[in-house]
Amino acid sequence: MIETHHLSKHYDAKVAVRDLSLVVREGEIFGFLGPNGAGKSTTVKMLTGMIFPTSGSALVAGFDILKEPVEVKKRIGYVPESGALFESLTGWEYLQLIADLHHLDRHVAGKRLEEFLHLFGLWDERGSRLQQYSKGMKQKILISAALIANPPVLFLDEPLNGLDANAALVFKELLKKFSDQGKTIFFTSHVLEVVERICTRIAIIDNGLIIAQGTAGEIAESTGQRTLEESFAKLTGVRDARDSAQDFLEALGS
Repeated sequence: MIETHHLSKHYDAKVAVRDLSLVVREGEIFGFLGPNGAGKSTTVKMLTGMIFPTSGSALVAGFDILKEPVEVKKRIGYVPESGALFESLTGWEYLQLIADLHHLDRHVAGKRLEEFLHLFGLWDERGSRLQQYSKGMKQKILISAALIANPPVLFLDEPLNGLDANAALVFKELLKKFSDQGKTIFFTSHVLEVVERICTRIAIIDNGLIIAQGTAGEIAESTGQRTLEESFAKLTGVRDARDSAQDFLEALGS
């Protein structure tokens, strides 16, 4: 459902993503991990048609991201890491706008909007302008907007940001059900416990290169660690957490 072949992105002398080749199958929840600046968001932006790659190619839902970008956009839902909203609109108006852009039947769209707003506890705020929403409420609107057209492919870049525990739990259960329905989910997050629990396969990227790929158990076994978190730290060159914490305490004490 998602295929990349030697996909690369350069910004002048900086290489953000280099020679990325991977396959994400239908029905997978694919975790895409990496430290800050590793190339995660750049990869997602290329696959969703927000920016063009410097070289290489990719298919999303069977369509070429360069040759058929509109067809790709018709078939994806995208929750960006930092989403911009038309904050002068109400929650209902914004979601209705997104539904109209997807050419959804008004009756179908209305039913979905009502269900999503009830699901995320926003029904009573549907007439309030988005500028009055909290960060978590805005994130729920972004998630609803990504799901409104019921797309076969979802790109989720830190989708749990700002969500309260109850909303996060509901959303994680939704992802599992979407996977059961055959939807393909490309999931980036810094919350490794969540990735380890819900993702069927995982790739770790660092300095624009994939450095590990497989299930959480396979990655842990290949690095001789017990958990994905420990494997991630070893692979990306992070110092021992206890040593780092101790150094901070000593710096504060001085």
